[in-house]
Amino acid sequence: MRIWIATGGTGGHIFPALSVAQALNVRITISTDSRGYDLVRKNAPENARIVRIWASGVGNRGKLGKIFALTKIALSTVLLTLRFTISRPTKIIAFGGYSSVPPVLAGKLWRIPIFLHEQNAAAGKANALSARFATKILTSFPNTTGLPKNAQIELTGLPVRSDFKPSPFQFNHTIFITGGSLGASILLEVVPQAIALLPAAIKKNLKIVQQVNELHTHALSKFYTREGIKHRLAPFFKDMASEITNSSLVIGRSGASTVVELMTIGRPAILIPLNINPDQLANARAFEKQCQGIVIEQKNFTPKLLSKTIAELFSNPARLEKMAAAARTPNHAIQNILSAIK
Repeated sequence: MRIWIATGGTGGHIFPALSVAQALNVRITISTDSRGYDLVRKNAPENARIVRIWASGVGNRGKLGKIFALTKIALSTVLLTLRFTISRPTKIIAFGGYSSVPPVLAGKLWRIPIFLHEQNAAAGKANALSARFATKILTSFPNTTGLPKNAQIELTGLPVRSDFKPSPFQFNHTIFITGGSLGASILLEVVPQAIALLPAAIKKNLKIVQQVNELHTHALSKFYTREGIKHRLAPFFKDMASEITNSSLVIGRSGASTVVELMTIGRPAILIPLNINPDQLANARAFEKQCQGIVIEQKNFTPKLLSKTIAELFSNPARLEKMAAAARTPNHAIQNILSAIK
């Protein structure tokens, strides 16, 4: 059996694909775009072939930019269609991103079974396009929107890396703030101001662990020191699983991977969906409904509201423990996906 795994773009598409690739004991080819190539190359199984796809996003571009992006997708589809005449995969598993579209289209032309995995609670544009050609659509959240009404859909969950494991909750006064790179500036603006507004009794024991750009590390460290807040700042945390596990509360965006990682470990969170990304709002609402999480839309995200919310939670550790228990969800996504593609 030969499996073609199509992914690319951001880690949200790539890491679930790599998790499944690691679990497959067959011949594997992983295709990705230039943006995701190094990440795939460094983390792919040793026996996997890696193919670079000429593709880029179509959204948020001008007319000429969209035409150029669509042309790249079309040419890549033609090249893959020709490639499949020589070496044809038995099945294709696509994990979203525009670089996954050419393998899906070429596979459809050759009538290859196509399994499409949607990471978010609302289908992204690339997957909404690919969904009409899929043999089966695999979802991370119940009632995923934006998919064809007549599609064969199976809830499998979202794969996470093996270091994300369920962990008992212990209240230790630690807040972990993670924002990634896209749209992180508002977290940098609002969170420190909110922390400064907290009652002295909470600030006395508080510890902040925050992801922050190197350019702002020194100034933010001085701010927290002046406020008497214990803190640890870094532009990137290598062991995200440990940081989440060792926190009493997480504040961050609501990408699908972040939400499912919180659910796998079982931690309470305040989520601020990226305001230009409807997928993130859908993910956050799913977490709010299922896991008693707190969602603050960016238009309402102010220091005063955030400070009030943190103070209420840290004054009631029993509520945080209940939120953690509600969030904790067994993750069998890899096994479910392998079963679904049989």
